[in-house]
Amino acid sequence: MVERFFSSLFGCWHSHYSFPITVRGGARRKGAAALTGTYVVCLDCGKEFPYDWQEMKVITSAPKTGRAVTSLATKEAA
Repeated sequence: MVERFFSSLFGCWHSHYSFPITVRGGARRKGAAALTGTYVVCLDCGKEFPYDWQEMKVITSAPKTGRAVTSLATKEAA
């Protein structure tokens, strides 16, 4: 009963995941698997999340690259 109350207030906490699923073959998948090719599904709400096999963890945001900082650093000050 308490869990249901918190779920109605705050939504899903995504604490129960499926085993990682990898997309095979030439079929490209949109959504969570587009980032790494592997994804997990929250068993409570059904939302998909990208999964990184190298780090063995769910990726919560897109990996950041230093390209934006590099491009800003190379511009001359006006």
